[in-house]
This record gives sequence, C-alpha cells and structure tokens, in this order.
Amino acid sequence: MINIILALVALGVLVTVHETGHFFAARLCGVGVEVFSIGFGRPILKLKRKGIEYKIGWLPLGGYVRMKGEDPESGQTADPDSFQLARWWKKIVIAASGPFSNFLFAALIFVIAFLLPGRVEDHYPVVGQAGGLFEQILAPGDSILSVNGKPVRGWYDFAAELVTDKPNQIIMERRGLRQTLTLPQVRLEELLEQVQPAVSSAVGEVSPGLPAWNAGLRTGDVIVKVDTVRVRDWFHMRELITGAGGDSVKLTILRGAALHEKTLPLQQNPMSDGRRMIGITQLMPVSYVQSYKPGEAVKNGISATLGFVAVNYTALYQLVSRPHQIKDSVGGPVMIYSLSSQSARKGVSNWLMFVAAISLVLMIMNLLPIPVLDGGHVLFALIQAVTGKPIPRRVQAILQNIGLALLLLLMGYAFYSDLKRVLLRAMSSLGRP
Repeated sequence: MINIILALVALGVLVTVHETGHFFAARLCGVGVEVFSIGFGRPILKLKRKGIEYKIGWLPLGGYVRMKGEDPESGQTADPDSFQLARWWKKIVIAASGPFSNFLFAALIFVIAFLLPGRVEDHYPVVGQAGGLFEQILAPGDSILSVNGKPVRGWYDFAAELVTDKPNQIIMERRGLRQTLTLPQVRLEELLEQVQPAVSSAVGEVSPGLPAWNAGLRTGDVIVKVDTVRVRDWFHMRELITGAGGDSVKLTILRGAALHEKTLPLQQNPMSDGRRMIGITQLMPVSYVQSYKPGEAVKNGISATLGFVAVNYTALYQLVSRPHQIKDSVGGPVMIYSLSSQSARKGVSNWLMFVAAISLVLMIMNLLPIPVLDGGHVLFALIQAVTGKPIPRRVQAILQNIGLALLLLLMGYAFYSDLKRVLLRAMSSLGRP
C-alpha cells in the first residue's frame, strides 16, 4: 500500500511542477490565467485573487492551468491578454516552460539524491577474466584488497579509486597469498573492457513487462543452461542469449534446489543494433553506502540528467525507426508501480532518482509534436512564425481532437499491455515448459 501511495504522490508532484512552469511563464508573457488547479475533482479549497481562481482538488494526481483564449473551440476574443493573440515566441515559451520545469526539477532531485547516503550494489572485487594489456598482470581469482592505499569494497569501487595520470599500486590476494603490484597508467574504459569481474549467472532485477518478467523469473534464480549449452558465467550467458539463432531461447533455471525449464521469446533491444534481450540484470551481491560532496553531487546530478535525456532520445529514435517494437515498449501504471517499488526497496536516494527519471520522461513525452501536447503547441507556434499567421482555430481544434484520440488509444493500449503482462506472469509456472 505504501508503494502505491508513494507512486501517486510522486506523479502528482511532477505534474504540479509541470503546470506551475506553464503558470509562471504565462504570467511573465502577459497571458491571462483563469484557473490554476493542484489536483482534480471537486475542490476542497478554492480562492480567487486578481481574477485567477486557485483550487486544490481532492484527487492529488497533478493539476492544470487554463489560460484565457487557450481552447481553440472557444470563440475568438479581442482581449489583449488572450493566448490566441500572443506572439508566436511567447506561445513557445509558455508551452515549453512545463517540460523545462520538469527538467530543472529532475536535475535538482538528482543532486539531492547524490547528496544523501545511498545504497550501492556492486560485484565482489574479484577478477573473472583479464585480457589485452592486463593478461600478464591479473589472473582469474585475484581478489583486489586496496588501490593506492584505499580499501576496496566492490568491483566498481575498485575502478572508481583508480587514477589515470600515473600508475596505480594494487594490493591483492592470489591463491591465499597477499601481493603488491603496480598497474600501468591506463584509461578506465580500457580496463573495464579488458578486465571483467567474477560474476555468476544469478538474476538480479527482472524488468517489468519484458519476457523474463512475463515468464515469472525472480531475483536469485540461477541460469545454468541456455538451450543445451552449460553457462560458465554471466558474460557467457549473455552472449548465448543475445546471439541465439532463433526467436526464443530455452533456459534451465536453478531455483533453490530445483531445476526448471522455460522457453522465452527474445525481444529487440531498442538501445542496440540487432541485439536481443529478455530483460534481466546481474545479481549484485555486495552492498555499501555511499554519498558525495556537494561539488561532486552537483556534477553527478547534471551528468545524470543530461545522460538520461540523451539515452531516452536515442531510444525514442530507435523506436520510431523500428515501429514494430513500439508495442513491446508501451507501459502503464502497473509498470510505473513496479519500477517505483523496485527503487523504493533500495532506499530514499534510489527512489528519488526514480522520481527524477519519471520527471524527465514527462518532459520528453510532452515535447512530442502531437497536437494537445506541449510539443503540438510549439509546432503550431513555429508554423505561425513561418507563415506569419496562426493556424485557423477550427483546424487547431480538429488536430487537437485527433491528437487526444491518439493519446486515449495509447493509454488504452498501455492499460491492456499492463493487464496482459500481469496475467502472463500470474499464469507462468517455471515448472512447465
């Protein structure tokens, strides 16, 4: 129950932030605001001041701003503060201010999340395999104890402590004996590519809505075979799955003391070219708490915000270029709830990062050039800038109704996809082929 409340509160706050951006931009641009509402439904508190009606609805799932002359189906007005008569660039500022508010809010939340102590999941600092420059230095089974005098808690902690401007002194344990060696000056990307940690084929997180989730896989399941090939480690298993010849793979899974078999369809990964996936992550057996100094938190927060936006626009481009994958990528409230629950279990810092990510998703979706969304208003304003006159209000109304119909269809499909995934997972039994 608490996870549902957290998800609803987060969504309500994010939409309110979005509408607050529209509100202040409209006021700054001289466009009249008739209603500013936090929440929907029958108001539990209402106040009218300077011609603006402020309301708090009983359903705290967002809010809305109604500007004077905003509705294209209303009659033409001669009021100078009407949205209809605003300059085209003012319309763009007002429309883009909501998504921009979500962007700034996400950056702030990311910074706060990095300032707070957060639980980090990691691998054991044990070498699984080494190649390239490191083949003669490190060997499978080497356990890294410290780097440049600092104790190592996990594999990525080991990588973070490495310096790139001079050689690194490593203390490790090999076959029960402690040794000190010098790691040559290298690029971190090169080391992470050529040296891999010892990672079992145990499942960490299962992504809601993807094939592994639909099939009922759980955290802690160990994949021992892919088709007929016995798995050596996680990296071997990943190559067997992504490089499978058919459209599905048969997994032999160890859960507790029992072996189960399950055939899973392979789904295209929108972030890669031609590679398939089933939707699982590695089990991270090491956990420790980490926080950052204010300067580092600001740097990491900005980097996380820009990186998330770049990754999602790349994924969006991939989906548009491969329309047949869109049906597998649509999720609704059940998927949001599942992701929220997963992040909440990892602590406040991780949950805040999830909230920031959803804020950026709202920004990205609202900027799509679909009539009725903010991106549609931006598109109309750009057309006005080019032609010198606004699109006829009747045409705007028709296009917005079409856009609304498309959004309702998308929402309906999202609910259908969620229900289908829940039923598939509920009916799935690892004991059946």
